[in-house]
Amino acid sequence: MKKLLPIIAALFFSSAAAHAQIDNPRSAPPSVTAHGEAVITVEPDQAEIDIGVVTQARNAPEAARENADKLARVVTEVKKILGKGDEIKTASYSLNPNYRYPQGGKPEIVGYSATNILRIKTGGLANVGRLIDASMQSGANTIHRLVFNLKDEHTAQLQALRLATTKARAKADEMAAALGLKIVRVLSLTEGDRGIRPIVMPLARGAQMEALAAAPTPVESGTIEARSSVTLMGELGAK
Repeated sequence: MKKLLPIIAALFFSSAAAHAQIDNPRSAPPSVTAHGEAVITVEPDQAEIDIGVVTQARNAPEAARENADKLARVVTEVKKILGKGDEIKTASYSLNPNYRYPQGGKPEIVGYSATNILRIKTGGLANVGRLIDASMQSGANTIHRLVFNLKDEHTAQLQALRLATTKARAKADEMAAALGLKIVRVLSLTEGDRGIRPIVMPLARGAQMEALAAAPTPVESGTIEARSSVTLMGELGAK
């Protein structure tokens, strides 16, 4: 029993202290919470184009050889337009059989398709239309992806974050002023959702590619959105 007395006493005093904190209105300072959101628009400074060459033949080596020949011509023409710092590389390659499915019979291989996708990355946005035209005229027959984005997304994201924080503080100040008080200090500032929305252009294949090849391709990039949000908690005090 003597050994239990110190434990019981400790539990009693800790419980009393907890109740004192709950009953004491000064344990947590009065505060206000405000949410700020911001979206800024930025001009893109980079484009990524995925251009493909698709070939079909009776056998796999023939399909692959024809594909390689066309792709070499595409690469040669594209490199004439690319500037310093631009990139071109293979994004994907596939060689697959083509099947015929006769009614009631087993699938039969009737040929092969070779697909080679080039990814072009360029900072010369004015040349995007020329790159597409040169690719199509030299053998490309599909566009898998055309995206306008930013080389440095971090800077745009910081601008949006700064604006969201300013808005959150302004809201907190307004709420405090409505109560005849002011924000005496910031208790917490938490970053919420954020993101960059690149510009993704519609894809073009088949008949669309033939139509585009008939005339110079106009390409307008538009603007990119960077968004950010924060939640601010400020301590209230007298003016």
